[in-house]
Amino acid sequence: MTIRGVLFDFSGTLLRIEPALNWLRVGLERVGVEVPPDELRRLAAELERAGALPGGSEPEEIPPELRGLWDARDIDAAGHRRLYVTLSRRVELPGPPELHEVLYDRHMEPTAWRPYPDTGPVLARLRERGVPVAVVSNIGWDLRPLFAAHGLLEWVDAFALSFEHGVQKPDPPLFAWACRELGVAPQQTLMVGDNATADGGATALGCTVHLVRHLPADERPGDLLPVLDLVG
Repeated sequence: MTIRGVLFDFSGTLLRIEPALNWLRVGLERVGVEVPPDELRRLAAELERAGALPGGSEPEEIPPELRGLWDARDIDAAGHRRLYVTLSRRVELPGPPELHEVLYDRHMEPTAWRPYPDTGPVLARLRERGVPVAVVSNIGWDLRPLFAAHGLLEWVDAFALSFEHGVQKPDPPLFAWACRELGVAPQQTLMVGDNATADGGATALGCTVHLVRHLPADERPGDLLPVLDLVG
């Protein structure tokens, strides 16, 4: 069946979060703390192991008392913040206690994210072809300002964000809502993402799924380009 609309995941598909080393460096600068380079690298690695950077590595171990928050982390904004600040606090960082809140705020800033090289060109080409696009993301905050800052907002017709709907991928309702917003039947819709479990949930509605690799932006120049061949 011909593809008439495209759903895109956000993190690891269209844009990539900055490395934990840069994230921590910015946070420390904002609270006026300097650490030697070796210590900066050590602390960044500990934060990565703790899974404290949203959009970065998942925790090596999720404490039992945080399992509930982890499983529902993208359903509401307050829970998202509480989880990731708590994960950050598992790492002893220099400076004031508010550093953990500063780090969480940093990850929502447009400059903390980098579009993949083919993101803009693919979205622009889909708009030229008259193919509607939605972003379907498990997320705890509003992505629209970030897309606007990167010049991508004009090419997105709808945002299906988990925290706004109280449901997260792979549950079908989030994909179904996005398809309705685009006015396209699921059977004529392509879901593009980097997670076979979460994004693969769209197949329950009859969507076609195309997976890309979750890599740093400069290591993945063209995984989105096949989308243009899949769309009629």
